[in-house]
Order: sequence, then C-alpha cells, then structure tokens
Amino acid sequence: MARRPARPARPGPSRPDLTGRSDRSAAPCPCGLPAAYGACCGRFHSGAAGAATATTPPAAVPPPTGAISPTAVTPPTAELLMRSRYSAFAVGDEPYLLRSWAPATRPPGVDLDPAVRWTSLEILETTDGTPFHTTGTVTFRARFTHQGKPGVLSERSRFARHEGAWVYVDGTVAE
Repeated sequence: MARRPARPARPGPSRPDLTGRSDRSAAPCPCGLPAAYGACCGRFHSGAAGAATATTPPAAVPPPTGAISPTAVTPPTAELLMRSRYSAFAVGDEPYLLRSWAPATRPPGVDLDPAVRWTSLEILETTDGTPFHTTGTVTFRARFTHQGKPGVLSERSRFARHEGAWVYVDGTVAE
C-alpha cells in the first residue's frame, strides 16, 4: 500500500499585522466571539466608527482624556472592553491597551513579550458593567503559550467609566 504524501505544515497562530502591511480584518477575532477581527475588536483598536453589529452597538460616549478620539467607537460594556483588551494583547496593540486604561492607574508603557501567544479567552463572570452602570467587574481565564509552554492567567478585572467610556482600572490575579 502506497503512503500518502505528507501535508504541508499549517501555519501556527499569528498576530494580525496592525501596521497596515496586510489586511487581517477578515481573520477570526482573538476574543472568541463569532466575528471577524475587523468587525469585532479591531474596530475598537482602530477607533473607527462603523462596523457595529446588532449585539454590539457602538457607544456614543466621549473617550478618556488624551486617549481615544471623540469620534471613536468604544466598547459599550465592561465585558466587551475586557475582550477588546485581550485581543489587543493577542495582536500586540500597546497603544490601545494604554488608551483603554484608567488615567489614575495607567502605566507609562506595557511590556508585551513577543514570545507570548494568547490562545483563548473564557469569561467566567461579569458583574454590572452594562451601559446602565458606572463600574463593573469581569472575571476571566486567558490561556497562552510562552516559548511553547502552556500557561493560564486568571484575573478579576475592575472597570469604570471615565468621561463616559469604559476603562480598565486594575485586576486581581487568582493563584
């Protein structure tokens, strides 16, 4: 019996190229929702208005000072902000991470390790954080690989509205 020829290797997970060298807007969104990156978290990362869906309408609220343009689409809930921040880590979008961080707790920079590949996000619990709230929490589990070794980050993140837009305040990492 003849052996089948080997299949070519499939490319591993990669980060969407946000520099404009390639269009990754049609790729699946890293956040895990069933939408393309460009129509899901990518629209928040780019700050582009439009591409809203029936389940995730754009929030017509002013952004944090010095952060997101006044015409930008911002996540309407704390959970969607959490998902968009996870996606920003997955694609290496440091400017978005800083723009979506509360000014009072925002660091000068984010140390994104190129050896880390974020592989999945699981939302475990959401408390408040709707368009009708001013604060909210999201408990999540994010899986990743670092230099080929699997890892898990579990955190309870706190969010608040700052000048109308949801921002990340801080988080407590679960052991």
